[in-house]
Amino acid sequence: MSCTKIDPGLHQAKKPDWIKVRLPSNPVFFSTKALISDLRLHTVCESAQCPNRWECWSQGTATFMIAGERCTRACGFCAVSTAKPFALEPDEPERVVEAVLRLKLKHIVITAVARDDLADGGAHHFARTITGIRKADPNIVVEVLVPDFNGREASLQEVLAAKPDIFNHNIETIERLTPLVRSRAKYRLSLTVLRQAKEIDPDVVTKSGIMLGLGETEMELFEAMDDLREAGVQVLTLGQYLRPTPSHLPVVSYIPPETFDSYREIGFSKGFEYVASGPLVRSSYHAADYHPARRRKVSSGDDRTQGS
Repeated sequence: MSCTKIDPGLHQAKKPDWIKVRLPSNPVFFSTKALISDLRLHTVCESAQCPNRWECWSQGTATFMIAGERCTRACGFCAVSTAKPFALEPDEPERVVEAVLRLKLKHIVITAVARDDLADGGAHHFARTITGIRKADPNIVVEVLVPDFNGREASLQEVLAAKPDIFNHNIETIERLTPLVRSRAKYRLSLTVLRQAKEIDPDVVTKSGIMLGLGETEMELFEAMDDLREAGVQVLTLGQYLRPTPSHLPVVSYIPPETFDSYREIGFSKGFEYVASGPLVRSSYHAADYHPARRRKVSSGDDRTQGS
């Protein structure tokens, strides 16, 4: 599969002082890393080079990435490998459940690479994992971060039939930049996926995220917020795009923390129940800060303390 072509003329902005990542020192970080390795699991924390993995793992939390670590798409922002995927591992859902229990998690995030090679896009694998967690501990909040399944409603129905508490699908960027940023993905299709999820299960909380600094204008960002609200999305995450390697899209601009603060308030004013907004905010960072039973819990713009 061909990779997204990066325009060499695009300027890479200089990284500001407020983009800081702490190195691990907590022994819990290393025990979490060892557990994940022992159970032969993948995390989006490592595969996507998340800047918060040191902090999250030090707290004994992780976002599990099922269905392998090879993606069938080649998005311009993502550090996950693009290659022909291996066959699904039948016992992977059980291994995830064991990790959840051993880490004593109360809020678990399950995500996956895009599996366009599978007829259902990996939906059944998601459903098996959710069901396994539900059987192990029905009190755990289960959040899924899913690909678009190429718009297959049957795949959405299977995932939602397993009853996740939170259904997350990121639009990632504004409509104009989607062809550049998200290989083979469509902005309007992502909105349809989010809208259909709410129609299939009115009780599920829907969530989406946008990366900033890729060249979007404020007006385009606000229009994207409006599109998400029109699709019934309740939870919004806003974070700074960080370039994982020189072969990925450059950072056009770094958004100051105070601007993220203002975007958070604008998100609330547009009707989102919860908005996490900060330079290092990511989809699953401090995901448990929002509980499905709560309403409008104000998050600080400090990206080191708030959910993704």
